[in-house]
Amino acid sequence: MSAFLQKIPRIVIAAAQSGSGKTTLTCGILAALKKRSMPVQPYKTGPDYIDPGYLSLAAGRPAHNLDTWLTDEAVMKRVFASSSAHARASVIEGVMGLYDGGRGGISSTAQIAKLLRAPVVLVINAQSMGDSAAALALGFREYDRSVDLRGVILNRLGSENHRRIITEAMSRIGIPVLGALMRDERLGVSERHLGLLPVEENASPSFDVLAEDIESSVDLNALLKIADSAPELEVMPRPGTPCAEKTVIAVARDQAFSFYYPESLAGLQHCGARIEYFSPLHDMTLPDCGGLIFGGGFPEMFAERLSANTAMRNAVARAASRGMPVYAECGGYMYLTRSLTDFQGRVFPMAGVIPAQCRMNPKLQTVGYVEGTLLRDTPLGPAGMKVRGHEFHFSSVQRDPDAPADSAAWRIVRHRTGTVQNAGYAGRNVLASYLHLHFAGCPEAARRFTESCAEYQNSR
Repeated sequence: MSAFLQKIPRIVIAAAQSGSGKTTLTCGILAALKKRSMPVQPYKTGPDYIDPGYLSLAAGRPAHNLDTWLTDEAVMKRVFASSSAHARASVIEGVMGLYDGGRGGISSTAQIAKLLRAPVVLVINAQSMGDSAAALALGFREYDRSVDLRGVILNRLGSENHRRIITEAMSRIGIPVLGALMRDERLGVSERHLGLLPVEENASPSFDVLAEDIESSVDLNALLKIADSAPELEVMPRPGTPCAEKTVIAVARDQAFSFYYPESLAGLQHCGARIEYFSPLHDMTLPDCGGLIFGGGFPEMFAERLSANTAMRNAVARAASRGMPVYAECGGYMYLTRSLTDFQGRVFPMAGVIPAQCRMNPKLQTVGYVEGTLLRDTPLGPAGMKVRGHEFHFSSVQRDPDAPADSAAWRIVRHRTGTVQNAGYAGRNVLASYLHLHFAGCPEAARRFTESCAEYQNSR
């Protein structure tokens, strides 16, 4: 297989630090370009599930994640190139600060920008800052000259005079100011314990006001010119051809379970799965299928309603007891336990597939990249299979006394600290844990799970 060159207009919207307003600004840029009838393709750097929902809504196209821990560099580039087709420009939102990522800078905005040879615009929260904003921008430019930093967008300015002071300072160091936005509380997005409120729970957010603000405050033509200047990108084609349909995999998707990467589900489809969605909140029965997937989300915010839907809880428990392959991540793991205790201490019965209890905690339990090694054979793969994933949760799961002593699913090694822990649950046909993985990054797991589902569906 030979690599091919592809011309893709592209630009990265980075920031000096988290909380600079890059998600809002990126959404505004996407919405403003869409308002000009330009097809724009959004991306999010890193493993985030929530920001892509807003980026998708603003652009009118599904946002994709770009991550070099969950997938390798070749797959990341392929995901980017294939989804950029027919877009006037691709707009990539960074993660945290420009140089922040996993240990060694893995999956940082800077690393992704360099791999994609994409020009970068830095968002600076200029509140309570004057000439120091220029010193900050200079430091970001000089820290790594291989990052193609083209200019800055100033955010949360207090006045026109404030803008003028910083713009003059930027001109002295030769860094263009491509946009300047005043403080406006109307442009914020509600947050809670895992970050922004998911778009599924936000009552149809409108980007009209934001698009108008961006149109008048940001030089969109200059951004497009910068995007057009990006060089051709070398991309490896996807190996193999898609399999014929083998099975149906039912995927839980509603306000409580919404954490899915589009290309991860596409990996299952490539292996012969037809994806059908169902709602543990609203549906009473499961689709006719060979396997179940429960992704992450916020079951703790919907625990009462999930618990009240006894028909669905019982249907899931019956399917698992009959041997149907079940795979669950984080929020899905929580739903499969016997009960969930919310932040207020209220206890709600859950599906009861896993002999354990789940509890929400006031403090974050863990966040970061991990490597998982399967401790036993599962529908996802055999004992010893290694995957790379990500964890981010406030809850904890306590195994019940009647749970098998050897029921842990994974040996987890945390990338940043090196700490090791046995975690999750693995039964004969059930695999559930806090680990989020990307099937595009572990195609063997996608193949094995699809085959497990097909075997079960054909045996009935």
